[in-house]
Amino acid sequence: MQKKLIDWYFLNKRDFPWRKNENPYAIWISEIMLQQTTTEAVIPYYNRFMKRFPTIQSLSSASLEDIYKMWEGLGYYRRAKHIHETANVIATKYNGLFPTSYKDVLALKGIGPYTAGAICSIAYHLETPAIDGNVLRIISRVYHIQDNIALSQTQKQITNIVQDLLKGYDASSFNQGLMDLGATICRPLNPKCEQCPIQSHCQAYATNQQKILPINIKNIKHKELNYITGLITYKDQYMLIQNKQGLLENLYGLIQYECESPYSFIEEFEKEYGYTLTIDSYIKDIKHIFTHRTWHMHVYHFVLDNPNKYLYTFDELSQLPISTAHLKVLKTRI
Repeated sequence: MQKKLIDWYFLNKRDFPWRKNENPYAIWISEIMLQQTTTEAVIPYYNRFMKRFPTIQSLSSASLEDIYKMWEGLGYYRRAKHIHETANVIATKYNGLFPTSYKDVLALKGIGPYTAGAICSIAYHLETPAIDGNVLRIISRVYHIQDNIALSQTQKQITNIVQDLLKGYDASSFNQGLMDLGATICRPLNPKCEQCPIQSHCQAYATNQQKILPINIKNIKHKELNYITGLITYKDQYMLIQNKQGLLENLYGLIQYECESPYSFIEEFEKEYGYTLTIDSYIKDIKHIFTHRTWHMHVYHFVLDNPNKYLYTFDELSQLPISTAHLKVLKTRI
């Protein structure tokens, strides 16, 4: 089965810029970007990011704000913060050279078992599993695993299976073959079993269970949050603040409160900032969906009676790393 998959991969592998070489730095950046983001969306961000930060040294010496600006629009900004922290660790602890052992790679900030396995197998050809959703799905079908793949014990079982499958084979080609097979053929819905190179080994296909497996039941709590969001201006300037912590840490955004009305917003604002606001108009309602929460932003235009230190011109806004949710609001007026 391994040979069939590897042979298929060499003939059909997808063309991505991070596959041009076996540079662990490039593989690391691509894998972090690909978390929660599609490959098609990642490619332009990856190319721009690598042009701006071609080496670990250039990344570690950059400011966090520069990195956030290059990351703008990708979402999950904590990934960018961890990249910066990890680049600094590699620059100081490893003299700017990416570590070569799975244990050391796994110990880096923001790198979990999948990412460590992907880096070590693709860059160094170590026999390390890289278990993502594609691999969980393929192995559950091939081995007819009926347990819930969202459970840690099932994931551990599948990791052990892949660990055994890697022995004596090129881990880079095998792991990437699984990734591509899951993305193009062994898809979550309507798998293309007639095109699958390992169909003859698939127990789910043999028992006509390929459209049932895997069992993937996640217990996710999703929050619905309602905000009054203020597009606050003074003459031709916009008021934005930098978030100190939380979901959009270090990104710039508009001021918003969980309150009942724009009049309540003014009260909260004046308590926090000590400036007087006047309501100009209601703009619109905007919804922004995160993984585990949805923001319902009821957007109003407010005008400051006096200037403050949080104001930015249109040109200055373009230089700031701004949250995607609040870019949607700004685009209603800019």
